[in-house]
Amino acid sequence: MAGWPHKGRTRLMGDGIMQLEALRPITLTEAPSLAPDDRPIDLVHLARMTLGERSLEREVLQLFDRQSTLLVARMRSAPPAAIAALAHTLKGSARGIGAWRVARAAEALELAGADNGAALDALAATADEARAVIAELLRAN
Repeated sequence: MAGWPHKGRTRLMGDGIMQLEALRPITLTEAPSLAPDDRPIDLVHLARMTLGERSLEREVLQLFDRQSTLLVARMRSAPPAAIAALAHTLKGSARGIGAWRVARAAEALELAGADNGAALDALAATADEARAVIAELLRAN
C-alpha cells in the first residue's frame, strides 16, 4: 500500500469515492501501555487518575494506606462472606491507585471461599509492599 497517506487518513479516489487506509499495529515505543504495570504502585496510572495533582496523589495514597491496614486487620477475624466483601472493597481501591498486585491478590481472596488462609496471607504481603512504597513516596514528596 505504498504511497498511501499517513495512518488514520482517507484517500480520495476518482468520482468522490473515499478509501480508508489499512491499519498497522502500533509499537510499544509509539504509545504508553494502558495495561497494568507490575510495580507495587503504577505511578503513571496514579497520575492519570489524579489528573497530575500532587496533593491529590498524596491524599489518595494516604487513604489507601489507612484503608488497606484496616481492611486486612478486619479480614483476619471475619467470616468468609465478610472477607469476600472486604476484599472486593480493597480490590477497587487498589485499582484506583494502580496497586495492581494488591488488586489481583484481593480478587484471589474474594474468590477463595472458606479455604482462604493462604490467599489472605498473600494479600497482606502485597498490601504491606504497597504501603512501604507509599511511605517512600510520601517521604520523597
